[in-house]
Amino acid sequence: MRKTWIYPPQSGADIGGLADGLGISPAVAGLLYRRGLTTAEAMDAYLSPGLRRLMPPAAIAGLTEAAGLLARALDARKTVAVWGDYDVDGVTGTAVLLDFLRARGHAPLWRLPVRADEGYGLNVAGIEELAAAGAEVLVTVDCGIGGLAEVARARELGLAVIVTDHHLPGPELPPADVVVDPKLADGPGFDLAGVGVAFFLAAAVNRLLPGEAYDVRRLLDLVALGTLADVVPLGGQNRILAKNGMLLLAEAARPGIHALKEVCGHNPKAALSASQITFGLAPRINAAGRMGRPDDALALLLAPDLDTARPLAAALDAENARRRAEEDAILAEALAQAEACPGRFGLTLFAPHWHQGVIGIVASRVAERRNRPTLILTEDAAKGRLKGSGRSIAGCDLHGLLTEIADVLASFGGHAQAAGLSIAPGDLSRLTEAFDAAAARAIGPQVAPPSLSLDGELSFGEVTATLVREIGLLEPFGCGNPEPLFASPPVSVVSQRFFGENHVAVSLRDATAGVTFRGKAWRMADVIGAQPAGRAVRVAYTPKMSYFSGVPEIELRLRDIGEASPQALKKFNV
Repeated sequence: MRKTWIYPPQSGADIGGLADGLGISPAVAGLLYRRGLTTAEAMDAYLSPGLRRLMPPAAIAGLTEAAGLLARALDARKTVAVWGDYDVDGVTGTAVLLDFLRARGHAPLWRLPVRADEGYGLNVAGIEELAAAGAEVLVTVDCGIGGLAEVARARELGLAVIVTDHHLPGPELPPADVVVDPKLADGPGFDLAGVGVAFFLAAAVNRLLPGEAYDVRRLLDLVALGTLADVVPLGGQNRILAKNGMLLLAEAARPGIHALKEVCGHNPKAALSASQITFGLAPRINAAGRMGRPDDALALLLAPDLDTARPLAAALDAENARRRAEEDAILAEALAQAEACPGRFGLTLFAPHWHQGVIGIVASRVAERRNRPTLILTEDAAKGRLKGSGRSIAGCDLHGLLTEIADVLASFGGHAQAAGLSIAPGDLSRLTEAFDAAAARAIGPQVAPPSLSLDGELSFGEVTATLVREIGLLEPFGCGNPEPLFASPPVSVVSQRFFGENHVAVSLRDATAGVTFRGKAWRMADVIGAQPAGRAVRVAYTPKMSYFSGVPEIELRLRDIGEASPQALKKFNV
């Protein structure tokens, strides 16, 4: 489906003056301006996200009380148990607290639920096991805000409970001793991931404990990994945590990170971009929780040496390969189902054998390909229900759609772009019709074509190594801080080849500038199709530095290829 290219509005701002004052190029100053940073001071703070700009831990609702309770318990040598989630955010957040507590001389218990057997969040059986093992204090990471019954049971068993979470609270909070959640009150940490909340808790407790303080900055590699993987907005506090943590990920002093970079094919001491972390390191951590037991991922992150870490990293790499194969097989079946119902506004796709651990990823890919809000369901035989994951498209609130049809659902939760749900097996047809009708009401009479938001037009002659390095100052890219995307002027296709799993490599020449670049489009071969040599096109692209040949060279990451139509030749000016 061809995308609509959306250009930013023109502005009368003195971009050149801002650029001169900061010593950066007008192109980068324009990028910052279009991200809402309209003063030199705001731009400077963004470009210099030092740790001194971190908020005090007390800015998070409940954290001061939680730190005090945990510090007193530790000082009294009580046994602490940490309960995390099975995704990257939960595993890294658990690793942060375990690493910190062990460094301060404690031997905490811990638990990560097995997705297929226990599902998300707290469960009573696991809490009872921790209590039987001697736990006296329970600290949750990246979960617990909805665990009312489970927290109540922990309290019945005599455990003090500290809930740390970052998800939206429901109408009733769990009956914990303290609930820590940045979304309980507006503040600078509102968008923190669960691992970010765990980091601030460790930092606050560190100051309260007697003895020599631990340098909590050593934990920032885990914080960056979890923050980037959880797709939280990468501004404010998250930008500071991720930016500084990426420096530690580059050093790879932690054996588990060193081994993880090796199995991803990276030099263990090389700096990584946010996308390399998000699409390389993170999926291997996630694969443990999606395909098997998350314990292996936690063991990798806390491995004491490379001899321990390397076999664990190899096992996670194999699990990730299995996850990819499973995902591709399910995607092919799901797309076939979607194509069989072209008139649907909301897609509900089901097969009993689809793996629960990857249906969320498949839902995301189907929603992107078909430009429809999508639910992917599979059989949860253990609970006698159908379990599903949903993803939406721009401008369509998925949580709102599910709220509208809540009478069909056994349970659901999530937010505007992603959600989970379950239904009784006999309600699949009702869900299919109700979700389609709700999506039709939300979207209107016709689904708008997918779109790409561009940062303007940039000829190949303007793309230099200096510009690419300056664009790198805006890293990490991700949610809330998209990678800059430019439109080319008309360029001609020199050559094209397909490779790997649906990838395309194209050589393009800007004759006016006298410059030829190579570009790659990942997983887009079926979208782009064959481009004959000599054809005039325009491409939506991001310039990158490639080190594949051993020599740094500029390469384009292509996001779309369009016709070189006259109406598209409008020059962009800030």
